[in-house]
Amino acid sequence: MPLRHQKSRQLSLGAFLLTDGHHVAAWRSPQTPAGAAFDFGHFARVAQAAERAAFDLVFLADSSSIRFPESPSLHRTSRAAQLEPITLLSALAPLTSRIGLVATASTTYNDPFNLARRFASLDLLSGGRAGWNLVTSVNEAEPFNFGRDAPLPHAERYARATEFAEVVEGLWESWDADALRYDKAEGVFFDPDGLHVLDHKGPHFQVRGPLNVRPSPQGRPVLVQAGASPDGRELAARTAELIFSAHQTLAEAQEFYGDVKGRLARHGRSPDDLKILPGVFPIVGRSEQEARDTFAALQDLIDPVVGLSMLNTVTAGLDLSAYPLDGPLPDLPESNSGRSRQRLLVDLARRENLTIRQLYLRIAGARGHWQIIGTPAQIADELEHHFVSGGADGFNIMPPQLPGGLDDFIELVVPELRRRGLFREAYEGTTLRDHLGLRRVARRRATPAPVAAE
Repeated sequence: MPLRHQKSRQLSLGAFLLTDGHHVAAWRSPQTPAGAAFDFGHFARVAQAAERAAFDLVFLADSSSIRFPESPSLHRTSRAAQLEPITLLSALAPLTSRIGLVATASTTYNDPFNLARRFASLDLLSGGRAGWNLVTSVNEAEPFNFGRDAPLPHAERYARATEFAEVVEGLWESWDADALRYDKAEGVFFDPDGLHVLDHKGPHFQVRGPLNVRPSPQGRPVLVQAGASPDGRELAARTAELIFSAHQTLAEAQEFYGDVKGRLARHGRSPDDLKILPGVFPIVGRSEQEARDTFAALQDLIDPVVGLSMLNTVTAGLDLSAYPLDGPLPDLPESNSGRSRQRLLVDLARRENLTIRQLYLRIAGARGHWQIIGTPAQIADELEHHFVSGGADGFNIMPPQLPGGLDDFIELVVPELRRRGLFREAYEGTTLRDHLGLRRVARRRATPAPVAAE
């Protein structure tokens, strides 16, 4: 159910900040600062650059474990360690003033109350700019860090995530916007009728509440998701306000866009209540040859052992090193973790008849997301076509390397999008909801909290 394109409609842009860049060999590039993953100045620089360009948000992914810690290639990548994202965004908040701050946190290995409090605090301290990317943890090394010896089954993860989101949303509704009165003369700090108890009792959680953080100017953090499985789509239709998706073709993007938007009505929501931003890995050059040379230089830095290890996330335990690198991808057992990503990569390999080596080279930058190589006009053409054809409400930009890849996109592509009237010249609001055009969510719970005398 694609939305009709209107001339006044403009796309949203997120900056997906992955340490030194999204290409697996970006850390080896002479243009990439060493140790970027732990350099706060590096993150401050790229976040401020995105804000000067009026991006809607910056986004930090996360995992609660080193993925495949036993991998023989781990020491050859920069993916082994990174800063905790809510801590990092809290440090970036006072160094920025308008750009949205979105972080990933898992429903599988967190507690609803603590997570609700952390994001509500970031939202309040940043003036209404926070967003929570809800994930269900596909990293199969994570259970061992939380007293478990195996991941939760796929269906159980999503059942827990659905209830988790309900609890968090309820806790975010604990305070009315005008509940705090600060009346020194009367000695009334807040209106007791403006504080509400959640009192949730469910199969996975029992949480009384209320939350001990008041609302921000945007009411509550924006709820973000990235799941593309049937369970993930339904959870998004029920709860998400922003989706980061992964597609290889316009047809795939249109199918996902139409399906998820079409599910909203049965949850009492309209298509404008949810924005869909596919990930895009752009290699931009002042000429097409310059762009291709930039990409080739990064590809030449890929260690074959590292390239092969990139496919471990979708092989469901099958050891691809036992198969010829220049042979076809074998049939894979169904994954219990990233099912939608496994299907995306298998379909890509079958559709284009890729060998194992060609497949890992293909995803070394974009990891299954959409990859565009070309001039500013060529990249703007592709983005515009997806946008007006019902495939996206905007894009989550995945710079191949940082800071250069983001700087190039801002310097070369953003002016072209503005020339076409597709992207804002400056911010028109102050909160993340303002930037995305999302409404403030109406209260769904209204149980006053009892105020006991001490």
